[in-house]
Amino acid sequence: MFEPRLALASLSGRSDAEWARGAEAFAGAAFLGGIALDESTREAARAMVDRDREEFLPDDPVAFVDRQLAALGDADLRPGINVRTTSLGPLREVARVCADRNAILEINAHCRQDEMCDAGAGEALLRDPERLREQVEAAAAPDARDRGPAVSVKVRAELPGVDLPDIAEVVADAGGDAIHVDAMDSEAVIADVADVAASADLFVVANNEVRDAASVREYLAYGADAVSVGRPSDDPAVLRRVRSAVDEWFAENRGEMEA
Repeated sequence: MFEPRLALASLSGRSDAEWARGAEAFAGAAFLGGIALDESTREAARAMVDRDREEFLPDDPVAFVDRQLAALGDADLRPGINVRTTSLGPLREVARVCADRNAILEINAHCRQDEMCDAGAGEALLRDPERLREQVEAAAAPDARDRGPAVSVKVRAELPGVDLPDIAEVVADAGGDAIHVDAMDSEAVIADVADVAASADLFVVANNEVRDAASVREYLAYGADAVSVGRPSDDPAVLRRVRSAVDEWFAENRGEMEA
């Protein structure tokens, strides 16, 4: 899906093309966004801004996504766009843009802000797997004739009543290509998700407190295919450490992975 196996995780209101450019020497992918696509999620984002959270609120979200991806057309990393929506029409529009730009479309089933969850987006999708399935299907095949972009779903662990391996099966069955797991304080959940992903050809990105060689090795040993860096994604010292650890781990384990 991308090389090297280090991604930058989206940070709402901060993760734009300029942010991605600042780390292209280290990362193989960068997830811009998140972007609220429809009126329900945009209303939620406006309410979040009113209480001092950062959000992207362009007049035309789809055009904004296209401009941002165009700005990374010659970047030495694969771009992705993290989006939140409750309706499928805007999701299909963005999926077409991502397909044209060879970008990953990431459905946000991760945001835990009350406004976004009340609208039915973010982690609310983890409690409603059939709606998540609909979004993945719409993103993966926005047009009847053509395959859409690579599709990732960003999820979080430690949500009561939600089984992430079951969610991984939903994502894979619906045509998704990757699951991006914020492990919270339950790092071993990556192993459970990876077990499902291995048989479903699903790429696993592990996230949360990825800062150094120890955190990288823990997640990759659990079976993750890649790791992502969140808040310190603009810190070259952290990115350099993580990239070095990723490269070393895959160099050491290449023979085992190819066997």
